[in-house]
Amino acid sequence: MFTRILIANRGEIACRVMRTCRALGIETVAVYSQADATAQHVRQADIAFPIGGPRPVDSYLRADAIIDVALRSGAQAIHPGYGFLSENADFAEAVETAGLVFIGPSADSMRRMGSKAGAKELMSARGVPVVPGYTGEDQDPQLLAREAERIGFPLMIKAAYGGGGKGMRIVRIAGEFAALLESCQREAKNAFGRDRVLLERYIEKPRHIEFQIFGDRHGTIVHLNERECSAQRRYQKVLEETPSPFVTPELRSTMGAAAIAAGRALDYVNAGTVEFIVGQGGDFYFMEINTRLQVEHPVTEMVLGLDLVELQLRVAAGDALPAALVDTSPIPQNGHAIELRLYAEDPEQGFLPGSGTLNRLRLPPASEHVRIDSGVVEGDTVTIFYDPMIAKLIVWDTTRDAALVRMREALAACDIVGPKSNIDFLERLVRHPIVTSGRIDTGYLDRHLDEFVGSGDTDDSSALLAAAVAWLLHEEAEAPRRAGASGDPYSPWARADGWRIAHPGKRIVTLLDRGERIEVVAHGSGGSYSLDHVQRHHTIAHASLKNDVLTASLDDVAKRWNITIDGNRIGIHDGARRRVVAHAPAFAYASSAKVTGDRVVAPMPGRIVLVKRNAGDEVTEGEELVVMEAMKMELSLKAPRAGRIDSVQAVAGEFVEADAVLVKLEMVL
Repeated sequence: MFTRILIANRGEIACRVMRTCRALGIETVAVYSQADATAQHVRQADIAFPIGGPRPVDSYLRADAIIDVALRSGAQAIHPGYGFLSENADFAEAVETAGLVFIGPSADSMRRMGSKAGAKELMSARGVPVVPGYTGEDQDPQLLAREAERIGFPLMIKAAYGGGGKGMRIVRIAGEFAALLESCQREAKNAFGRDRVLLERYIEKPRHIEFQIFGDRHGTIVHLNERECSAQRRYQKVLEETPSPFVTPELRSTMGAAAIAAGRALDYVNAGTVEFIVGQGGDFYFMEINTRLQVEHPVTEMVLGLDLVELQLRVAAGDALPAALVDTSPIPQNGHAIELRLYAEDPEQGFLPGSGTLNRLRLPPASEHVRIDSGVVEGDTVTIFYDPMIAKLIVWDTTRDAALVRMREALAACDIVGPKSNIDFLERLVRHPIVTSGRIDTGYLDRHLDEFVGSGDTDDSSALLAAAVAWLLHEEAEAPRRAGASGDPYSPWARADGWRIAHPGKRIVTLLDRGERIEVVAHGSGGSYSLDHVQRHHTIAHASLKNDVLTASLDDVAKRWNITIDGNRIGIHDGARRRVVAHAPAFAYASSAKVTGDRVVAPMPGRIVLVKRNAGDEVTEGEELVVMEAMKMELSLKAPRAGRIDSVQAVAGEFVEADAVLVKLEMVL
């Protein structure tokens, strides 16, 4: 076994690999960019070395710099994690040439699988079902258009060397093909360095089911059952689980055999994932092989009691796969596991990636039922340069229904102050009937996003009343401390009940909720209140706020809420939905602002990819003017109205800050 390895990655996966290495007594070497100098993977490593600037191309994609660090540090092997160079055959080959061990498959296997086109051709030759399409090297746009007509619509354009949902477009009519082809090729070039694409028939309402395979250097290949990843948004996995609620024992056997056949076609070694697209009738087609450890590998670990990173290390060191995995097929699973990805992103703004300091980060405690994989802690910064993942939440229980309950509880325990997150979206997801019934397909979220994003049920007055009561109790608890050094518990200055001479105590609790100013008039103290809100009267009795839990009788109905108060921020959770409001002064001047719609601004920091119009051009409302790249995503910035362009400040290739003005339209008088 190795005594020291280098981890050629960052964030959550680097920390995950380090955890296993510590358990095995293996020292770890980290590499980091300028933006990651204080990141958790740097702090958790035994030793860490800088390798360049914040952009991935200047650091985590610098194969030569990474190998140089490995040699200088005395590392014997390199673990690539996922993303970055993990599926780069040239890197794997360079690692081996340098006399180091690459913890993953051979460069030859990666080259054959690194091209989706080549992979499909190989699988078809080996009898593995593939979706009809075009995988040729000739990328002439006119030829591709003719092939698209031959395949038929709807079809999908996919980056031949892509992954992670990048470089993929669905074309439903012939008239959309040229524009979507250009967009897909540009994104593929920026993300993967190559703009070759392939075309394939788009299967309506498919499921995404993948099989974890493992091979050793002794010719043995096994599969470790399936994971279902059908809950996706724009081809990005949102929820992963095992076992699949769709797969029968017979289908598992058939698909597992196909997955092993795919591995044998490559003489595959180490961890890999064979992904299939599955029709509603159970027909399945090879999609691709990911020649690395998957983001969602923890769910497999939870139900099988395995450490897949440890298996990777042992196989890379020359060990054979354990007999328990080789002699049993299928491998028995224990219970059900589900994973969700917690991101810094704003679902109500098109899932725009976020950045900034995690001023508050509360995650559920780890237990037999809950696992947290994260690369950040409270106080860390989510940067603009990398994937904005905050953490992966993984839960386990004996049944799928019980696991869903565990996930709801885990999400309810999360609280984030800083960049916006997708927590509310995830909470609605795990309660939606399409998920709880196990019927979701890969396109459902995109077709019905309004069911998961937005204000939802507007009858939410109880949450606002709970926030007001929590603030009243909080204010009363804080009053003695604010009273100063007198220490007199009977001092009128140590009271916060609104007492005044000649009239009963009255307090106005003002809350800011989604930009709206809300006033709740309160009388009373000590947990008994009379509240008036929106011309309705409410009676509160027996209210108590202890250990972040508010209990109270609201109009003679006893209720319970989880409450977090951080400064003026009040978080409310009723066990199903969360609400965040802010306490504001009862009397404040409110200014008005006029939105002119004459500017196109950068929604977040990023790099300008393309400027499509010039000063003096006439544009129409909604026309794409600028394409920018941020957090590995292309963002299309469009004209807010029709008019003539007054000036263009955006320059292709330049970095811009959030709210930078990129295009100005001439004023309309």
